[in-house]
This record gives sequence, structure tokens and C-alpha cells, in this order.
Amino acid sequence: MSMSDRVTITIEAGIADVKMNRPDKRNALDPAMFTALAEAGEQLKTEPGVRVVVLSGEGKSFCAGLDMASMQAIAGNDDSEGRSTGNAGDMTEGRITHLAQQVCWVWQEVPVPVIAAVHGHALGGGIQIALGADIRIVHPDTKMSVREIYWGLVPDMTGTFQLGKLVRPDIAKELTFTARVFPGSEAFDLGLATRLSDDPYADAMTMAREIAGVSPGAVRGAKELINNMAAEGAAEQFAEERRLIRAQVGTQNQVEAVTASFENRAPVFTD
Repeated sequence: MSMSDRVTITIEAGIADVKMNRPDKRNALDPAMFTALAEAGEQLKTEPGVRVVVLSGEGKSFCAGLDMASMQAIAGNDDSEGRSTGNAGDMTEGRITHLAQQVCWVWQEVPVPVIAAVHGHALGGGIQIALGADIRIVHPDTKMSVREIYWGLVPDMTGTFQLGKLVRPDIAKELTFTARVFPGSEAFDLGLATRLSDDPYADAMTMAREIAGVSPGAVRGAKELINNMAAEGAAEQFAEERRLIRAQVGTQNQVEAVTASFENRAPVFTD
């Protein structure tokens, strides 16, 4: 199965193998990728016979974050609804997320375990998608970053909520405030990676086969029970993400952050 040309799904022996399929762009997020990822998750919520999901990226990276063409447009394409990245700000009635948040949160809504196999790059939206999975198997050399502040933005794809569940507040703040790039090995030390692997995809598939071989009802029930505790406060936090991203997009400082990066110079901000 293919969700447009951006995401592919192969289902075999109870394992849904989901791949972001834009390897020439390091699986960067453009409007088509946002839509395809959300649609893939929605489909897997009710797909018969699926017992576990493996989420990965084709080519050299898991996901390098927002597409650069979208990033250039973000500085001059703000509106009152905050739809600065095309349809990524669209809300669907009854959801607690907009589309950009849903590509991360949908993996928590999928009733079976979701394992992210992370390699190459997981930057900005890429790391937030990985954090949306239940389990993360990460190559130790993966370049990871909560990158949004570098672009004059705040993490707005459920990242603040997920970070706060996985690491201490001071660590979440340090990673977010600095936007620094750190390796997968450090992600494991911090608690963001479940385990390290020199071949994350192969090890994710091995784990998936193990999970697919046990009682599916028990596994689904266990995920539901754990998520009942972990998801408390999610709707309110996601609403705050949307409010604060709208407050930043298109401001003088946010435009300067993007412009300075593309002009390869130090930004000049105003207080």
C-alpha cells in the first residue's frame, strides 16, 4: 500500500512496515508528507490483522524535519489560523491535534505497539515523530535535535508534551533552548531512545516479530492502560503549542532567524 508517494505500508505476519519514502530529501516534511503520515496512522487504527507497527525512513535518514522550501515560506506566509506550512495547521473536528501534531500523536492512537527505527537524522519534526512512537530503536550516530528554536519557532508537533514525559524538565529545556544536535548515544543516556542498535530497522523488525507472537488482545490492553496514564493533559498542552506557534510565526525575530540561516550569517534579534 502507498499513501500518495510519500509513505508506503507493507503488512506481513501481523507487522505493518511503514516507511517514509522521500529519501532524496532525507524524508523531510512537506505538505504531502504530513498528509500521508496522518493517513497511514488512521488506516492502521482499523487495519485487520495488524499486531505491531514498525516506522522508519527510506534512505540515509529517518526524517530531517521540515522541508526547506516550507521553511523559507514560513517566514512570509502567516495567517490568523497559523497555517504557515500549507495544510499542517488544519484541524479536524473532534481531534485534539492539528495535522502537524497528528503525524506524531496518531502513533499513540494506533491501538497496537509502534516501534520507530531511527537512523541518520531525526531533527525538529523528525525527532517529534520518533517521540510519538511507543519504542525507539536508535543508531548511536543518529543526529538528533529539538530544532525549532533555531528557526525562531517553538516545538509544535507534540514535542514539548512527549519530552516532558521522557526526561527531566531541565533537560527538556536545555535541548529545546539550545536546539543543539546530539547523537543517538546521548539520546539513550537521556532516556529518549529505548535502546541503541547498529541496525535499527533489523532490530525493530526482530522486536516486532516477538510482539506479534504474543496475545494481541493483551498487548492492546497493556498499551491502552499505560497510555491512559501517560496522556493526561495532552489536549491542553497541544492547544498551548498551537497558540504559541501562531504567536511566533511571521514575527520580525522569526523571519530574521530563517533569513539569517539561509544567508549564512549571525541573526540580529530585537527584544
